[in-house]
Amino acid sequence: MESENLRGRSKLSQPERESEKRQGLYICLLSIHGLIRGEELELGRDADTGGQTKYVVELARALAVRPDVARVILVTRLVDSPDVSADYAKPVESLDHNCDIVRIKAGPNGYIPKEQLWDHLDSLVDNMVDFLHTDTRLPDILHSHYADAGYVGSRISHLLGIPLIHTGHSLGRVKRSRLLASGISADEVESRYNMARRIEAEESTLASAERVITSTSQEIEEQYELYDFYQPKQMVVIPPGTDLTRFHPPQGNERQSAIAGEILRFLKEPEKPIILALSRPDTRKNIASLVIAYGEDKALQEAANLVVVAGNRDDIRDLDAGAQEVLSELLLLIDRYDLYGRVAYPKHHKADDVPLIYRLAAFSGGIFVNPALTEPFGLTLIEAAASGLPVVATEDGGPRDIIGNCANGVLINPLESDDIARGLKEVLLDWEQWQRRSTAGLCGVREHYSWQAHAEHYMEMVLPIAQKRSTPLIRQPVPRRSMLYRDRAIFTDLDQNLLGDTESLPELIQVLRANRKSTAFAIATGRRLDSALKVMKRYAIPEPDVLITSGGTEIHYAPKLTEDTAWTRHIETQWTPQVVERVLGNLPGLVKQNKSEQSRFKISYFIDPEKAPSLEEINQLLHKEEQSVNVILSFGQYLDVLPIRASKGLALRYVSTTLGIPLKNVLVAGGSGADEGMMRGNTLAVVVGNRHHEELSGLEDIERIYFARAAGAAGILEALEHYDFFQSCRNPDEG
Repeated sequence: MESENLRGRSKLSQPERESEKRQGLYICLLSIHGLIRGEELELGRDADTGGQTKYVVELARALAVRPDVARVILVTRLVDSPDVSADYAKPVESLDHNCDIVRIKAGPNGYIPKEQLWDHLDSLVDNMVDFLHTDTRLPDILHSHYADAGYVGSRISHLLGIPLIHTGHSLGRVKRSRLLASGISADEVESRYNMARRIEAEESTLASAERVITSTSQEIEEQYELYDFYQPKQMVVIPPGTDLTRFHPPQGNERQSAIAGEILRFLKEPEKPIILALSRPDTRKNIASLVIAYGEDKALQEAANLVVVAGNRDDIRDLDAGAQEVLSELLLLIDRYDLYGRVAYPKHHKADDVPLIYRLAAFSGGIFVNPALTEPFGLTLIEAAASGLPVVATEDGGPRDIIGNCANGVLINPLESDDIARGLKEVLLDWEQWQRRSTAGLCGVREHYSWQAHAEHYMEMVLPIAQKRSTPLIRQPVPRRSMLYRDRAIFTDLDQNLLGDTESLPELIQVLRANRKSTAFAIATGRRLDSALKVMKRYAIPEPDVLITSGGTEIHYAPKLTEDTAWTRHIETQWTPQVVERVLGNLPGLVKQNKSEQSRFKISYFIDPEKAPSLEEINQLLHKEEQSVNVILSFGQYLDVLPIRASKGLALRYVSTTLGIPLKNVLVAGGSGADEGMMRGNTLAVVVGNRHHEELSGLEDIERIYFARAAGAAGILEALEHYDFFQSCRNPDEG
């Protein structure tokens, strides 16, 4: 290894001489995994060679051109294998006259995924320290990217006394939730992804770093707060830079492009302004609400065309179930509102087409809209702004920051179609304001979201740290948890429980937030996802860790409302809704609820108990047609029919198993018959004071169910004290 280090030193001697002449910082960036080189990055080659590799190369270049930076090195792992390009075996690659990629040997010669690197990181630390000692100057700043580099950086920081800056890019606790939602078991997550080692590395990095850079403030609140060594004063928001050579204002030739022809062929009046939506076909992107807003507003239809670019497809039937549902609903809404000739929905586009699509919309005098239910960052909004395109976006997370910085658009409530239409018209129908917003967006992106702006904010942060002029980070003492993951959970209904006493709701929210490191918070409701989010927004209920909707047929996880697709695959077995609707369609006393209450796995009726058959008779009718379903009555007037494998109680047990939380550590709060399945069994339970008495009367003699005197949220607080939930977590009546 010494000879390799010396070879590297001989190649670095010229930059070393130049850096001695230049006044400024010597910055060492660490990005260990993936395949990193200066040109022709193999983005998308695998999960490890994606956005992070592009980010660190562009960051290195943006810092290196600054006059207050003497030298930048980007350290990664050396890979010498016939399976990859020989570029990755070069110990040193020059990016600029004072900027290099340095590759350090660690572990086997071949390329291995990041999950298999952990056993080799200590070797990389030793080899990198050897390399740094061959230089004439140690770095002033170490900046690690991702957990593996954090592990390396924190150790080198302690060994050499160099301040550490860290960017997580993604976090293990959040990634674990997404993996579990995809159907991978907890044991497999640990064995395949080394999740425990990754999370421990993230904790040690947080304990070591002087500053942690995030893209948004929401990322801090929803992700980093879950860690023991989280320190609020340590966190700094610096959004990533945008490539302004790709995203720029129209040049006048956009309509001659192939993608323009693919889009404009849909439209009767192609010269109209374009309302552009560009996203994956995912329910969280809320495309349906946008089409409804457009379809119900004649003035909007007269003012502009709607262009929806939602992924690529040959045949909708070949897509996964979620994408099928989104695109099928899109086509049905276009048909319902007779929007043919007004809406374009192209089947294909390439990555290189995306900047052209933005410019096409800007050239038309149009607008970009992001109506997503949740949007932690909002890169598309920055790309649109860089293209001179004003924006309308969801009032969540990143868009608030972006529109605040760029003054180029309007925030809307994505759950209200009227508000989406209002925002679109506010921008589209005032040409002078459109021009001002377009210009403001271009200026705002250059000031806040270009790589030059990123580097400027970065240096404002690190210069005082490197020069020891800033006040050292005073770390508050933090207790380490004995468990790696949360070991208890609270499940509650929405309407009857959380909203049963709205005056006590803020106190409950405060208690849940104070205990979020140890306790998962879950809402289980009969409402659809969009309806539940609307109510939560109205009453300032924070996004729960788990959101069970449509009576237990859908499960989503924070922080991005990631859908549990494994649950969907599990419950769709033997589900034939057409037969259910045929059997129940003509029964007296049953009236189907509005479409807004129906979902893929839930058929909802109003029931008049005096006219309708009994539940037993309804079940018998369904069994005669070989329909194995769950029929649930709540509040004496709502009847839901679900797949046999779906209910709130079954969903709770599935989530409990998935998260590895024993049922004896789960507190369930209920108030109606729909909650009974969650409350029976080994869970701790509370029936709130404003309960629907008749439906829960059968629970009164069960030991592990506490009947609260207070209503709603106050009743839940009463039960938390009764069970000493955050400490002993047990039923005091059981001794």
